[in-house]
Amino acid sequence: MAAGTDRAERQTSAGAALGVTLLVGAAVAVSTGVYARVHEPAGRPLFTLGFSGMLPMKAWLTTAAAVLLFVQLATALWMWGRLPGAGPAPSWAGPLHRWSGTTAFVLTLPVAFHCIWALGFASDGTRVLLHSLLGCAFYGAYAAKMISLRTSGLPGWVLPVLGSTVLVSLVAIWLTASLWFFTRSGIPHV
Repeated sequence: MAAGTDRAERQTSAGAALGVTLLVGAAVAVSTGVYARVHEPAGRPLFTLGFSGMLPMKAWLTTAAAVLLFVQLATALWMWGRLPGAGPAPSWAGPLHRWSGTTAFVLTLPVAFHCIWALGFASDGTRVLLHSLLGCAFYGAYAAKMISLRTSGLPGWVLPVLGSTVLVSLVAIWLTASLWFFTRSGIPHV
């Protein structure tokens, strides 16, 4: 009887931890979107980090972040023994995984800042609305993933699902903005 009670308590605790993790992620996503929507966009960049304008800066930084997230995917698969033909992961795979993720996240910060501060939450057109929603989802998923890394007792599927959500949302952000930008003629790309 006691073993069953312990198991039920662990499941309840894991369910509560998962609920809190997902609620925090949802709160980050919603609050980001609400602030971006109610904030009066400046319509101009605050800085461009040496690029010719805000759009090239955002496109290139997002592209670099997306490439780094594929490094994250490869190293995660390798560390968990799911990278076909790769054998066991070397000791440097874990640090590379962490640093590529950290760098990718840092690269997204000037992009998000300019999306929110200069442009706001835009909904004029399907591509733009989808891009705005995906940006909010990315930061919500990222927050939930970071919390799940430090939360014990979560089901084993949580971290891969949250990590995949971060990856897929950033790729979709790239498709709805950077790819769009790079395929426009007449716009300077650097």
